[in-house]
Amino acid sequence: MATPDHLFNLRNNFYLGAYQAAINSSEVNGLSSEDVIERDTLVHRCYIALGQLQFVISEINDSAPTPLQAVKLLALYFSSPDSKESAIASIKEWLADPAIGNNATLRLVAGIIFLHENDFNEALKYTNAGGTMELTALNVQIFIKMHRSDYAERQLRIMQQIDEDHTLTQLANAWLDLAVGGAKIQEAHLIFQDLSERYQSTSLLLNGKAVCCMQMGNFDEAETLLVEALNKARLFHIDYDARDPETLANLVVCCLHLGKPSSKSFSQLKLSHPDHVLVKRVTAAEESFDRALQSVS
Repeated sequence: MATPDHLFNLRNNFYLGAYQAAINSSEVNGLSSEDVIERDTLVHRCYIALGQLQFVISEINDSAPTPLQAVKLLALYFSSPDSKESAIASIKEWLADPAIGNNATLRLVAGIIFLHENDFNEALKYTNAGGTMELTALNVQIFIKMHRSDYAERQLRIMQQIDEDHTLTQLANAWLDLAVGGAKIQEAHLIFQDLSERYQSTSLLLNGKAVCCMQMGNFDEAETLLVEALNKARLFHIDYDARDPETLANLVVCCLHLGKPSSKSFSQLKLSHPDHVLVKRVTAAEESFDRALQSVS
């Protein structure tokens, strides 16, 4: 008889972006010591996703197990621009330690950090060996960012061989379908819709469907989905939309296509996530335009 997976709901809600629901489902009895560490790790990652970085930093002490220490480093990395360098230096030092360097959570956090740094080769140095569904799913994301859909597909096949119905496998499949484009967009939309109906509709899934709609030219429907994503976020956190950069970025793009004002969403994005790729691109374009004006004035 298979051992019951006491952390399935917590883990699955986390993957789907239902962070508060994940936290609410974390009080489970009869956990092994390893399960307790995984639970605490996932719960603190939920708090990071909800923007409660200082809470995570203060809650995890220096004697905590390696996975929790790795999550604390992730919180430090996101806490302020001044903390990034020290967080990166620390994680490199830990990864070089033979005693803990192969820890799956530590490698996952390293991959997430270096993906955010757009240092894809450095990220793959720690994630490419895989070992968990999350690491393999992160590989899919990294290869998509590198515009290597062929390599991403190989990673997806590994996940499908392990568990084709796993939520991460389904999400990775949708991400790859979006990257490939064309007829695959409709397949991605069906995956996001199926996950929404099977579990619950989250900002992550609504954004997925909205991006599909935009790629299919359905900008009105995309706008409705993105506004729903922002409203859903506000049910749990006042001003949470300021911490939801992808929804804001997608809404900016959607409004531009619809000929609607996008300055409010862009201002929120620029204020809360000045390093977001859309902010950088718009800022660079504005600076180029200003230089061009000066050259002819």
